[in-house]
Amino acid sequence: MLYSMTGFGRAEARTDRYQVVVEIKALNGKQLELSTKLPPILRNYELDIRNLLNNILMRGTIDITVTVKQEGASKPMVVNTDLALFYYQGMKQIAEQVGAPTDNIISTLMRMPEVVAPDIDAMAPEEWAKVREVVAEAARNLMEHRKHEGEVLYKDIHSRIDNIENLLQKVLPLEGERTTRVRTKLDTWLEDVIGKEKVDNNRLEQEMIYYLERMDISEEKTRLKQHCTYFHETVDNKDVAIGRKLNFIIQEIGREVNTLGAKANHAEIQQIVINMKDELEKAKEQILNIL
Repeated sequence: MLYSMTGFGRAEARTDRYQVVVEIKALNGKQLELSTKLPPILRNYELDIRNLLNNILMRGTIDITVTVKQEGASKPMVVNTDLALFYYQGMKQIAEQVGAPTDNIISTLMRMPEVVAPDIDAMAPEEWAKVREVVAEAARNLMEHRKHEGEVLYKDIHSRIDNIENLLQKVLPLEGERTTRVRTKLDTWLEDVIGKEKVDNNRLEQEMIYYLERMDISEEKTRLKQHCTYFHETVDNKDVAIGRKLNFIIQEIGREVNTLGAKANHAEIQQIVINMKDELEKAKEQILNIL
């Protein structure tokens, strides 16, 4: 089963004291690159959140936003005076420059981020346990989104490798023609250069065998077929994060296709190889999106 690297997950819940909303967005990334936007009350738990998301999401560029609103009748609050003064000076200066009234600066100031905050340094462990589950639920929802997108990738990437295998089958009937064409070309060239009566047939046969062995593509065909089969098997297994492995396999497929083209010495086979490379590039693009 394939999982896409991209996705979105959201979850929300109410505890005894808080309303919690968690939103997580994931994009492509070689490793887990996590950006957090947490309220001050959760700063002590940032490492726990990172470890949780690492275990569930594994890879990708992750942005998580957690919003916590305190509920209930008793809501002790504190004003961040230093931050309020910093905002006030900037807002007053701008108002004076543009000629705007300064009457409502204070009311606007009280709505600025973190100017007024709950008078609590950190969330209690029992409350954090409930919030942690909301974070985990959002991450699981994101993985479900990744799974749905992965189903589309699964069909496309299978078809790309199938096309490469089908193109490989078209090479087979051209091999005998290629050998005959090379032999005829060499015979004609030698006759034109030194004359037919001066050709040493035994030496010619030895050189022909050596030349054809260098052109032989049997091993490349076999390895290419094996790599394609292994690719299908890897895509179909139950591992979740297989993007790196598929990338390694596609590189091996690319090596065999390139060697096939280098040894082709046949216009139609080279055209087939070009089509293989086209399918290969499309598969590579999709693999970048796979977890």
